[in-house]
Amino acid sequence: MIYWDHNAGAPLLPQVAEHLARAFADAAGNPSSVHQAGRNARRHLDSARERVAKVLGCTPREIAFTGSGSEAAAIAVLGAFRARKDRSKTTVVTTAIEHPCILGAVKQLEAEGAQVVRVAPGADGVVPAQALIEALDEKTALCSVQWVNNETGVIQPAPELARACVARKIIFHSDAVQAFGRIAASLREVPADLLSLSAHKLGGPAGVGVLFSRRGLDVAPLTPGHQENGRRGGTQAVAMAEALALALEHAVTSQEAASAQVTALRNRLEQAVLAALPGTTVNGTGPRVGSTSNLQFPGVDGEALLIALDLEGICVSTGAACASGSLTPSHVLLAMGHSSAEASGSIRFSLGATSTDTEVDTVVSALTRLVPKNR
Repeated sequence: MIYWDHNAGAPLLPQVAEHLARAFADAAGNPSSVHQAGRNARRHLDSARERVAKVLGCTPREIAFTGSGSEAAAIAVLGAFRARKDRSKTTVVTTAIEHPCILGAVKQLEAEGAQVVRVAPGADGVVPAQALIEALDEKTALCSVQWVNNETGVIQPAPELARACVARKIIFHSDAVQAFGRIAASLREVPADLLSLSAHKLGGPAGVGVLFSRRGLDVAPLTPGHQENGRRGGTQAVAMAEALALALEHAVTSQEAASAQVTALRNRLEQAVLAALPGTTVNGTGPRVGSTSNLQFPGVDGEALLIALDLEGICVSTGAACASGSLTPSHVLLAMGHSSAEASGSIRFSLGATSTDTEVDTVVSALTRLVPKNR
């Protein structure tokens, strides 16, 4: 099997799998309990929090563990807006190409009376920083902009937006799920008030995420409870938090070499496919992470092509995994100005550390055969 859907979920790192096997075999104790087993669990949880904070460039108290990146993002957007001190600020500024978890959160705020401004990207997939900055005004309470788009891999102007929001005393959140491990990412690059990320995009397990919230910022929890400094109630999954810390550390330390490797493979894939299948185009020509290629095959039904590739053992995607099952074309590609037919004829290839030159050759050969058959 050729697994080229790393943006949906990367394969579990061997060292993470080994850690989880040991941790679950020995797991005992609630980190909120005062007895010996509870104190031991607390030490492990505190250690994981410290490790994540060190990578992000913040203090451990600013880190909260969640059940996913989507939950972390929802707490950030919903919690920060609902807990805002200045109730005269009623506007949320975001983009039209955010992950479904952000789109759902701002839609919920809109139903609660918030005004939502969704700034569209250009044809290159980049949401213009100037357009976003111009959307900020005295009514803006919160701005949420993803760092790297999950469908096209296009890098968004999160650093510039973060600085603009800081200057205007506007709360800024960035969905950084696709950034860590793919570009040099930390709070030094994006001075955000809120940042969300997920373990399973980094070679960690699904089911654990992180919310960074800057000290002094009020965030209303979605699940009440004393855990995670009141930001997310419920008994913490200690082994999962440690696994996230391990995967995050590995992703950051190996980022430069890994990015160079997957960029070379991605470029080789695109050059070969574009040469073999005239008319094929790349969706998202702005600055991209090296791991992602979103290709448009004119006259092809993307779902049919995806199934044909799957039958040959090639796992790819037509867009965000969180939107799977939807019959509507990608909202990201539509926002970029593509027609429904163009969006429906597009496939996302997301590579990772396990990808190889041989896999590129196999995928190119399969596409060369299957695309004409599916037209």
